[in-house]
Amino acid sequence: MKNILIIGCGLIGSSLLRAISEKKIAKKIFVYEKSKSNILKIKKLKLPCEITNDLKQIIPNLDLIIFCTPLGEYEKIILKINRYLLPKTIITDVGSSKEKSMDLIKRKLKKGIFWTSSHPIAGSEVSGPENGVKNLFLNKWCILIKEKNTNRKHLLILTKFWKKIGSKVAIMDSKKHDTIFSMTSHLPHLIAYNLVKTATDFEKQQRYELIKFSAGGLRDFSRIAASNEIMWRDIFFNNQKNISKVIDLFIKNLRSFKRDIQFKNNKSIIKKLVNTKKVRKKIIKLKQDINKPDFGRN
Repeated sequence: MKNILIIGCGLIGSSLLRAISEKKIAKKIFVYEKSKSNILKIKKLKLPCEITNDLKQIIPNLDLIIFCTPLGEYEKIILKINRYLLPKTIITDVGSSKEKSMDLIKRKLKKGIFWTSSHPIAGSEVSGPENGVKNLFLNKWCILIKEKNTNRKHLLILTKFWKKIGSKVAIMDSKKHDTIFSMTSHLPHLIAYNLVKTATDFEKQQRYELIKFSAGGLRDFSRIAASNEIMWRDIFFNNQKNISKVIDLFIKNLRSFKRDIQFKNNKSIIKKLVNTKKVRKKIIKLKQDINKPDFGRN
């Protein structure tokens, strides 16, 4: 590829920028960023890119455009660049929710232009270009979305692109994607936000300084709950239907645990605790994590 444009240069965008530069995937990397603070950081860090506002001039010469903004920004940017887009240009994004965003793209993107959506399963609770790392995507899954109207050539090129920066690639449709990640990603984040809120509410009610006595569990959840609030608001709203279903399932299981505790149902609660330990072993076996305790101490 000759020219790549990254729209939004926070944690994911700047990590992609670093990875693309490191692997020499493009001759020139452009960045379109609306945050003045992020632009100053990009310049201070001397990241290998050209910051641009002249989308009219550069878009016809691009090979790849990557949206790295919150989901709520998509429509505004699509309408801004629509008239300059050419069918040859590959367009992708890194959003965590797909079905609703793909519907928006179909409605707003001009005819004859293809968008092949991506979701790299990488990131952390920190944000901003100063936190980007070139190896963020190494050995991490990247989901590519394939629908009936997906451009197969673009899908193949994107598969090679993500593999070149170190990702493992899986392909699925948007419905399957949103169902899976409502449970594996979206619900855990929602639980983390709610647990931290519950802890602060409890602290106020009891008038104890309990936060300073946070054990490993609360500390780990507080790390997740420190994630970008705009990004997660957009994810929750965009995957509303699936998240609502898994919340209902979570509440059902929570009530079951509550009954076991209330009635001291030893057999039932031991079975639950043993079975959940098996999941941790499976995650380690699948190399989704390492068997090393942390609890935020390292």
